[in-house]
Order: sequence, then structure tokens, then C-alpha cells
Amino acid sequence: MDAAQKLKQQVRSEFMEYLTLHKHRKTPERFAILDHIYSTRGHFDMDSLYNSMIEVNFRVSRATLYNTIQLLLDCGLVVKHQFGANISKYERAYGNENHDHLICTTCGEVREMTGDLLTPVQLKKIRKFKVSYYSTYIYGTCSKCIHAKRMELRKLARKTETKQNKSNGKQNKK
Repeated sequence: MDAAQKLKQQVRSEFMEYLTLHKHRKTPERFAILDHIYSTRGHFDMDSLYNSMIEVNFRVSRATLYNTIQLLLDCGLVVKHQFGANISKYERAYGNENHDHLICTTCGEVREMTGDLLTPVQLKKIRKFKVSYYSTYIYGTCSKCIHAKRMELRKLARKTETKQNKSNGKQNKK
């Protein structure tokens, strides 16, 4: 059995325990949603999850999605992010490497960057706390937006220069 299958089996087992403990129904839809989430990587919102499930011919209501996501959040199998927009983003909690989120405050794009910002020495200093994984939010401006802003400023400067040249030409004619 490969690592992906083991991971799916582990989260399925944890979800089953959670549902049993809290006396929730164990429906095929809930397990299909869990399986779908753990079959893909990266962030998703509720609309993209709904659409991707329809693409694989699995019909599920939005209410079932929202209710199941809440259960998955409660049992720690899914993590919710609020990257500054009005839309909540989610990602699976298990099977992710430590990663950082680079969030552009101009266009809202979210990129993931892997690599440890926290060194092993820093992690060791966190006493009486076993770190499973971590995620960091870094807010700034992406290269596309920086480039677009530069181009906009250049265009504005050219317009201003053209207006000045025209007004200087009119003054010279008088």
C-alpha cells in the first residue's frame, strides 16, 4: 500500500471514530467528500470543492458540503484559512509539509512556499508543545502586481510629460 492510500485510510479511520464518538451518521457522502479532499492537494473554497466533485460525477448538495466541512474542521482533518478576502479557504490537515502562504494584498493570489522558516533550534525552544506541522502567512505584493504598478506609473509619467510638452508649446506660440 502506498503512502497516499495509507494516509486516506488513516483519515478515514479518524473520521469514523469522530462520527461514532459524537453520534453523527456515517453517510457515503461524508466519506466521499473526505476522500475527494485527500485526493487533491492545495487550497480550495466551497465553490471549487462543489464544482470538482460534480466534475467527477459525484452529486452532492451544498448543504451536505458545508455540514461535512464543519465536521472535518471539528475533528481536525481540514484546516480553515482566512487570507484577507471574504472567502474562506481550506486544505487538508494531514499529509501536508510545513509550508508558508505568500498572500498578495493587491490581487489576493495565494502561493505556497515550502522550506522551513523555523529552524530545528527554534522548534526545540517551543517547550511542552509537540509541533505536528506549521503554516505561516506572509502578506505583501506579488511580482505581477509590482510590475503592473510600475507600468501604470510609467504610463502616468508619460501622460504628464506629454501634457507638459503640449502646454509648453502653447506658451511658446504666444
